[in-house]
Amino acid sequence: MGDRPEELRALLDSVAAQEGERIEVVVVGNGAALPGLPPGVRSVELPENLGIPGGRNVGIETFGPGGGEVDVLLFLDDDGLLPDKNTAQLVRAAFADDPKLGIVSFRIADPETGTTQRRHVPRLRASDPMRSSRVTTFLGGANAVRTQVFQQVGGLPDDFFYAHEETDLAWRALDAGWSIDYRADMLLYHPATPPSRHAVYHRMVARNRVWLARRNLPLPLIPVYLLVWVLLTLARRPSGSALKAWFGGFAEGWRTPSGPRRPMRWRTVWRLTRLGRPPVI
Repeated sequence: MGDRPEELRALLDSVAAQEGERIEVVVVGNGAALPGLPPGVRSVELPENLGIPGGRNVGIETFGPGGGEVDVLLFLDDDGLLPDKNTAQLVRAAFADDPKLGIVSFRIADPETGTTQRRHVPRLRASDPMRSSRVTTFLGGANAVRTQVFQQVGGLPDDFFYAHEETDLAWRALDAGWSIDYRADMLLYHPATPPSRHAVYHRMVARNRVWLARRNLPLPLIPVYLLVWVLLTLARRPSGSALKAWFGGFAEGWRTPSGPRRPMRWRTVWRLTRLGRPPVI
């Protein structure tokens, strides 16, 4: 968004300091002018804010259709930082060692406290963020994706704008036979700010939750999945204004087109279940 030039420069410096082969970098100005960038960094300035998935899709296409000029794409939030110089080498090794590994989700920690929040561990059993494991989704601002995944299942869902776009891609990738790993040894520093700071958070979380189900789940699972999330939302006792926005987004998710429907196979449902997160929660 162009409002964190110092943090962006620190991130770019941490990427440039990575050991091994040089990393090609593109910065997308999502409806905002970009600050001065280091030599060799590609840039794209979009005339309007396309949202998180839309902006990332533009970045992917900068490296050819489906990112085909490179083997793996890193996605890093502009206020993040790679504190370790061997992270890129770990990423290369992970994909080289496992041909079916499609996506790697990094561990996110607050730079001041070193704490990893539960919501940043992409599995239900999130009490030990230092444990790496196979997972069923990933973190949008700290990940690496094999470009073959995009070429096979398509990019992120542009219309989502914000929230759940990673799970949409993850479910499609898993249905195509790819695996997703959470790696505690691949670290991104990121301030521990709550996502609810965004004014549109509650509406888009609910709307996109409905879209996610309508696009990807077998018909019998759609009402189960959405009922579970209604009950979980009520159990968390949000404020009245937040709850109103959430139910407004929930209704919007039913009224508006959700995009192409490609329900996952039942064997993928079973695979998600065996990984510890059946697609009803």
